[in-house]
Formats: sequence, structure tokens, C-alpha cells
Amino acid sequence: MTNSSSVQSAAMLGQKVPNVNFRVRENDEWVTLSSDDLFANKTVVLFSLPGAFTPTCSSTHLPRYNELASTFASNGVDSIICMSVNDTFVMNAWKQDQEASNITVIPDGNGEFTDGMGMLVGKEDLGFGKRSWRYSMLVKNGVVEKMFIEPDQPGDPFEVSDADTMLDYINPNAKKPSSVAVITKPGCPFCVKAKAMLADKGIAYEEIVLGKDATSVSVKAISGNGTVPQVFFDGKNIGGSDDLEVFLQDF
Repeated sequence: MTNSSSVQSAAMLGQKVPNVNFRVRENDEWVTLSSDDLFANKTVVLFSLPGAFTPTCSSTHLPRYNELASTFASNGVDSIICMSVNDTFVMNAWKQDQEASNITVIPDGNGEFTDGMGMLVGKEDLGFGKRSWRYSMLVKNGVVEKMFIEPDQPGDPFEVSDADTMLDYINPNAKKPSSVAVITKPGCPFCVKAKAMLADKGIAYEEIVLGKDATSVSVKAISGNGTVPQVFFDGKNIGGSDDLEVFLQDF
């Protein structure tokens, strides 16, 4: 990102977002969405990144915003938009691949919005052409309230445009959900019980199914226990369904 882009982006604070029409595919039909459709009379968090299916974007940036979507919602955010200088087919395929149902993906295929934000940069060295610099912003009724722009340094820095930084700005005391994973296998009644207990508590979890995502060797290697289910909260192995029941009494 050039210094001129930095100046232009700083000037966007307190200003309306660029007025752009986006061509998107919804239910196999072309739809035109305007900036007003996306931002008018709403509180919106937008994060923009260099490209769909790229490593940092897929491993961290998009997944964490998707994971924290309900927390953003409970803190007054109406929608979370992920924007990239990609076409709508790529963005839709990426969203499906990432299972990011909580995120609205918007293709800025011509780079008009990104250019208007002062965030369009050249990635010709990677064969990408013009792409977006990585940033996030909080927009209220179409007006930019806050921007987190990655530092102007070589490569693709990822230090400040993450979901946690944005949430901490909106509400430093926001209670973030635990990261929960459950290792299961088909036909296991204890696995069904564990998932039901988590659902009753309104706890979102990721299910890892033996035979599909992993094997019994993986269970033993990860948990030290060869039985299922094995439940994990924030990196800690809680154990099986009985252990989970006890754990949730104080949750």
C-alpha cells in the first residue's frame, strides 16, 4: 500500500462509503446490490482481504469472523461483510467451502469499492493483478466510524484487521464463545448425548467424525483416550459424555 493510499483511507473516517453496485449470484440468478443495500440504516463490520482461497484468508481471517458472528450480533452488529476483488462465483464457492454461513461475501470484481476506499494495491508480483489491501472497518448507516488497516510493509501482514481486534473495539468486555470440538463416530449413542447437551446449552461446536475426518488413531493421539465422544473446550480435553455433563453443570 502506498502512502497516498494510507492518507486517503484515513480521510475516509467519518465519510460515506463509496457508492458502488455489486453484481452477485443468488440462487443461480444475477442480482445487483448497491452500497445502500449493504450499509444503509445498519451497523456493519466489513473486512477485506487479498483473495478467496488464499492461506491466511481461509485459515484465520474469515473463519474467526464467522465464529464470532453471534457475539458481534449481540453487540449491535447487523451484518458482517467479507469483500475481495474476486468474482461472485469464486466468492460463493469459497463461502460454501468454508461453511461460513454467518458471513455475507461481496465480490468487488472491478475493484471500484476498494479503489474508492483507497485500498486497491498491485499484486502483480504474485500474478494477482490489482487486489485489496487487508483491512477491516466499522460502518454505521453507511458512514465509516473505525478502520483497522494492516501496516504498510512487504507481503501480506495480518496484525490488526482480525475479528478479535474489531470486537474488542466495539465492546472490550464482550464475552467470546469457547472454541469447542467433538470427536464422534456414526451410531454412537454417547456421541448423540454429548451433542444434545451442547445444543441445550446453546454452545456451537465443530464435529469431527471418525471414518470421515479422522481415525481412532487420531483420537488416541489427540486425547490419549481411544473412546468417543471426546469433547474439547478451548484446547482442553473435557472427556466423554459423562465428563461433559459434569463440566456443563458450572458452565
